[in-house]
Amino acid sequence: MAKKIIKAAIAYDFDGTLAPGNMQEHAFLPSLGIDANTFWTEANKKAEENDMDEILAYMQLMLEKAVNKQLSIKENDFKKYGKGIEFFEGVETFFDRINIYAKSKGISLEHYIISSGLREFIKGTKIAKHFKNIFASGFEYDVNGVAVWPALAINYTNKTQYLFRINKGINNSYDNSEINKYVPENERPIPFMRMIYIGDGETDIPAMKMIKYQRGTAVAVYNPNERAKKNKRSPKQICEDLIQQNRTDYIAPTNYSEGSELDNIIKLIIDKISVEDRLKKYTK
Repeated sequence: MAKKIIKAAIAYDFDGTLAPGNMQEHAFLPSLGIDANTFWTEANKKAEENDMDEILAYMQLMLEKAVNKQLSIKENDFKKYGKGIEFFEGVETFFDRINIYAKSKGISLEHYIISSGLREFIKGTKIAKHFKNIFASGFEYDVNGVAVWPALAINYTNKTQYLFRINKGINNSYDNSEINKYVPENERPIPFMRMIYIGDGETDIPAMKMIKYQRGTAVAVYNPNERAKKNKRSPKQICEDLIQQNRTDYIAPTNYSEGSELDNIIKLIIDKISVEDRLKKYTK
């Protein structure tokens, strides 16, 4: 008798979770000759002065700065900036390794991005091929393929809707009729209890709380190389607060290598998903 295969999913934040810093800082801002702190300060000021969503503010500012510098802003240009993004240790080999491990436990594992960063940048990275969908902020393009307007802005609160899209098998950002339609949990492609969310901090709190409430698993990761600064806690301290406040299930450094703390945690969660699925037959 063929072994039953069940579907599970891991959803990842991007900046600070898979790659250090903000993705714009790897290649885009250097190409403009703009200091990262200067850019983010200006973006936050724009948001405050206009009572504006911070994601929309930084996206609009990116276009303004690029136009002023006469820098091409077509989709392929943004993808090229994604090629310059460097990842945390073990990330580039993690997906194939964890897929093999999940398969050995009877699980078909899908990977998704849920990020306030740019989908165009992420699509240009070395790891883009591993994701079934990249739910991230992105631009609208005119007839000449030039970015003209923010098409989608994903902030820390609306990240939660994309967990529901994964749960219900909705692979787009525009269809709001399907996401609001009632579907019994046992008929959804990926039940929440088979979902893992990995994020790096406070902007992931709503997603982590929601996935925990729905009996999925939240993992908070931190860059161990970043220390506390004046009036700013270290990433590790932030993650320790999250677990003490019951906002996440586990914390680990951002090392995805074989045998790392994070690698072991994810494998144990996969083990748990597999065992819980096998135990279900005894509840009937």
